[in-house]
This record gives sequence, structure tokens and C-alpha cells, in this order.
Amino acid sequence: MKLATMFQVGLPYLVLTGGLLVVMIGVAIKRTHAVAAVLTIATLIATTLSHIVAFSALGDGAVQITPLFKVDGVAYLFNILFLLAALVVAFFGSEFLSRRVRFKEEFYLLLLCATLGSLVLPAAVHFASLILGVEIVGISLYAMIAYPEKARPPLEAGLKYLVLSGVGSTALLFGMAMIYAGSGSMEFANSLPSDGSIEGQYFYLIGNAFFWSGIAFKLSLVPFHIWTPDVYHGAPSIVTGFLATVSKGAVFAVVFRYAIEGNVLDSGNVQFALSIIACVSMVIGNLLALLQTNLKRLLAYSSIAHMGYLLIALLLVESNSALGYETVILYLVGYFLMTLAAFGVISVLSMNQEQELDSIDSVSGLLWRQPIAGAVLIISAISLAGIPLTIGFFAKYYLFYAGIDGGMWTLIGALVVGSAIGIYYYLRIVFTAIKRPSDDAEAMTGLPWTGLGILAFLGLCMLAFGIYPTNLIDLIQNVVQASGF
Repeated sequence: MKLATMFQVGLPYLVLTGGLLVVMIGVAIKRTHAVAAVLTIATLIATTLSHIVAFSALGDGAVQITPLFKVDGVAYLFNILFLLAALVVAFFGSEFLSRRVRFKEEFYLLLLCATLGSLVLPAAVHFASLILGVEIVGISLYAMIAYPEKARPPLEAGLKYLVLSGVGSTALLFGMAMIYAGSGSMEFANSLPSDGSIEGQYFYLIGNAFFWSGIAFKLSLVPFHIWTPDVYHGAPSIVTGFLATVSKGAVFAVVFRYAIEGNVLDSGNVQFALSIIACVSMVIGNLLALLQTNLKRLLAYSSIAHMGYLLIALLLVESNSALGYETVILYLVGYFLMTLAAFGVISVLSMNQEQELDSIDSVSGLLWRQPIAGAVLIISAISLAGIPLTIGFFAKYYLFYAGIDGGMWTLIGALVVGSAIGIYYYLRIVFTAIKRPSDDAEAMTGLPWTGLGILAFLGLCMLAFGIYPTNLIDLIQNVVQASGF
């Protein structure tokens, strides 16, 4: 491979790393929140634009960069999605930090580090690059969750995430070691036992059991979901939005790559185990959300169900990897928009408050008290419920179609049951937001126009992609086909 081609393909990673170093040096020389925020936003925009230059060097297929990474159009598409989500978090975070946090600049370093780790994962084809990306994201999130530094709920949430995410990483590492013991290779493509021995098969099965347990921790799938509501509740809303979208999306991207490269789903045992996890996550996640009166905890249990939905797309790898990739990318686009909008509303409403306004009662009459935030929260809720004319409906429809195409009738049944349960608590948010406020209800004024503008943009995207999703679907299909799936 020509050095120029390798440089072009790796350009986005170099741009982001360079921007991270510039922000770090700038913070070391002089603490200036505005400069750190502008440099971070500029870095994320430049990294997104650099993907266009890098994509032209790819052509069709993929480019292997050392044994650790395989870069293709699908990896870049995931990366752009993660970068845009990080950009939204940076805009919301700048308002949050300016009003509520003493030490602001380190947050941007952590955000850029976590974003860099998330960009590594979609291109990872080796267990070393997988754990590298997962831990860069995880270690950055430990501190991001604990902002602001003197508030008790974030510190508790950060500690819980540190301990339980560490358990998940331990399971991942042990699983990788056992898979290596059975196959003699740490590359995804050569992870199957090579000699066919009984010992190798045992090592492989035990390794996969621990590996998928660690992945289930990271994605908060049942029964490894216990940490999710407490961490979501304690962390600042905008950090929770990053955790729920970019962190989980990056893990899902690398899991998809592992399933395809390693032919993991050729094993009936792995298929069966993942199917059970998907079913119970879809149903239990939605059932537990019914009991919640706190928006962030409700969205935490909702995210468990949505990760269960996405496992349906993962299980398509054996029969139709192209359709599986299209489905997971489309669903993640919708999930990112809906989740960032919901947590963005909570963050914007809480800007002038000592405590976050994250109870369902706190958004009572929101449509009348703050029309933009109220409208976006309503659109987000009906989209999460899968009601027509929103991207959530079309993403769930595509998932439904993919499941039928793969003959996954049990999973489709669980999807229907879980979605039916979800409609109740999502509409509870809608009805609370649209009801007339009482005469003594406080008016919501002084909210940042930057945050409200981003919320309006996210709301319009949810509606636009729901009403006319053709261009988005064509883009996803073209990239997946060009990548050789």
C-alpha cells in the first residue's frame, strides 16, 4: 500500500489526535473556556470534513492498516455519526460548563479522547484494537460522568460506572484470552479454533461466553443492566446523552465487525444466547420503564430495550450481513437523534437550576411554558415510541422488515410486545408536556438560544427523516455496498 494512500485513509484520526493535543497544550498554557470550546468544536468539524478526503482514497472495498484496523466506508459512516453526536454534546456542554462547573477545560479533553476511542472501534479487526478503543472511551467517561466535581450524584454515578464498567472490561479481557488460547490468533478473522481439537472448542466457547458478557455490560443488556439507571440518573444530562449514544453505538459497531469477520454466528449456541438476551432486554427494559417517574431513569430502561432491538440486526449477519449493516446504521441514526434530543431538553431546562429538572412532573405543560423545548421533547417521545411520520417509526419498521427477512419470528414477537409496552410510557411524557399548566406555574425564560436552536434542528431532522427517508437510506445502502458487504 502506498504511503500517501495510508496517510489519506488515516487522516481523520490524525486530525482528531492533533486537535486534542492543541486543546491540551492550550489548556496547559492558559485556561480559557471560550478558546477550549471553540478549538474542540473546530476539531470535531475538521475531523468530520476530513472523512470526505479520506473516503476518496478508499474506492470500493476496504483498506487494511496494520493487522489492527480495516477502514472502509461503513467505518467512516459510523465515525461521522459519532462525530456529529459529539459536536452536539460539545455545544450543549459549553453552556452547561459555563454556568455550573468550576474547572471547565478538562471536560473538552475528555470529550475528544472519548470521541477518538469511539472512532477506533468501527475499524477494529483485532482484539488489541478493540480493547484499546473500549478503554479509551471508558476511562474518559469515568471522569465525564463525575462532572461537576463537587456534586454528590455525579461522583456516585462515576464511581458506579468505574467499578461495574471495570467488571465488564475484565470479562472482555478474559474472554479474549480464552479465544486466543483456542485459536492462537487475536485477529477477528482467525478467531475460530484452527485445529478442531476438543480443547480448542472448549476454550472458544468459554471465551465467547465471557466476551459477550463483557459486551452486554457495555451495552447494558439484561441481565447486565443494573448499573444503567443509577449512572444515567447521576450523570449530567448531556454526558448521559453521550454515554447512551456514542459509547454504545461504538461498541455495537465493533461487535458487528467481530460477528462478520469472525463468523461468530455460525455457532448455534451463540445465536441462541444472543436471541434470549435480545428478547428479555426488549421486554424487561420496557416493563421497568413503566414504573419510572424520573425522565433519565425512564430513558435508561428505554435504552436497554433499544439495544435489545438492535441485536435483531446483529443476528442477521449469518444470512444477510448487508441488510444487517443497513438496519443497524439506520436505527442508530434515529436512536442518536431521539436520545440526544431528549437529554438535550433536560440539559437546557436545567441550565439555570441548582438541580436538574429530570422528573416527568417537571415537564408538565412544557409545550406552553417553553414551546421549542416542549415540541422537541414531544417529537422525541413519539419517535421513540415508533409513531408514524418520525424517524423512530421508519427505523423500527426497517428493523421489523429485516427480522421477517431473517425468519426471526420469536424476536419479532418480542419486538412487538416491547414496542406496545413502550407506547404507554412515551405517551405519558407527551400528555404531560401538552397539558395546560396551572396559573402558578413558573415561566421558563433565560434559556440559552444556542441550545434551543440545536434542539429545533434535532426535532426537524427527526421529522424530515421520518417523512422522507429515501435519501438517507440510499446513502446507507451505497456505502454498505461499496464496502463489499
